[in-house]
Amino acid sequence: MSANRPRVMQSFGRPRRTTNPYIVQLDQALASRPEIEHLRFSWRQALTTRIDVLHLHWPETLIEGSTWWKRLGKRMLLRTLLLKCRLTGTAIVRTAHNVEIPGDASRAEKGLLRRIEECADYRILLNPGTRLRWKSASTVIPHGHYADWFADVPRVDPDPDVLGFVGLVRHYKGVETLIDAFAQTAETAPKLRLRISGNPTGEALAAEISQRAAGDRRVELDLRYLPEADFATAIMRSAGVVLPYRFMHNSGSVLAVLSLNRPVLVPRNDVNEDLAREVGPGWIHMFDGELGPEDLLAFASAAAGVRGAPDLSRRGWERAGADHVAAYRAAVAEHRG
Repeated sequence: MSANRPRVMQSFGRPRRTTNPYIVQLDQALASRPEIEHLRFSWRQALTTRIDVLHLHWPETLIEGSTWWKRLGKRMLLRTLLLKCRLTGTAIVRTAHNVEIPGDASRAEKGLLRRIEECADYRILLNPGTRLRWKSASTVIPHGHYADWFADVPRVDPDPDVLGFVGLVRHYKGVETLIDAFAQTAETAPKLRLRISGNPTGEALAAEISQRAAGDRRVELDLRYLPEADFATAIMRSAGVVLPYRFMHNSGSVLAVLSLNRPVLVPRNDVNEDLAREVGPGWIHMFDGELGPEDLLAFASAAAGVRGAPDLSRRGWERAGADHVAAYRAAVAEHRG
């Protein structure tokens, strides 16, 4: 490493069409920083090249494989990489996208992922309220906005009678609860509609969503993978977006909705309370406990009066790039102790 230009390898490779926009925008932000040498991940380079910082995002993706022997091979490679980092003085940085190890990981995978957390020299937190069981030096770098990402998508006006859910449909996101709660608004708000747009994670969940929605003609389903333009358009066509997650910590979907100037209804927690104060009044609406019909009715009424744009000035990607460079320097200093 030169004294002023650390070599930093990310845990992601060259972005593809389906790559998480957070990663794509971070990749662009870091590539534009002359203060570091920005490297995308490859096993060959990771194991044979001297690097100063290894930045891990979702480390479980490094050990994914279509067969058991591929997963076993990936685990062996990752253990070798951790040993190399220890022997060559490479600092390990972790971005805390999630607060727990994935529950669907195997016993061997969980053990390796715990080892990674124990080895981390420095952590990047996306929220000041993040609490982790593993301790290390850390800094907060807020999740960047999507205003630039969606800049080329044609603007459309919202339908004042439509609430939306947009994004990958998973059990923990509470779409079933949303449909049931919405059904109870039929008598009070017969003109209100609910549009659910996104790809379910399995056929069983898709069937359940369809069955629950079948009894309410006000519910519209678009259960497919949404290209970026369709994703953004689905958000903009809604007067407000409901994200009734059973657990929510770092949600890129919330920032996507705000980046397209639409209000959002989310579960109440410390992270969302902080975000509501940051972006200004009228944009973040919250419900307590389980989502109910009264929450949807109140949100629909409030969303109809929202105008302008939320304050996302703290979440620009140029600033995020500079903050990451500072974090890498701090991680190297921390590792050297």
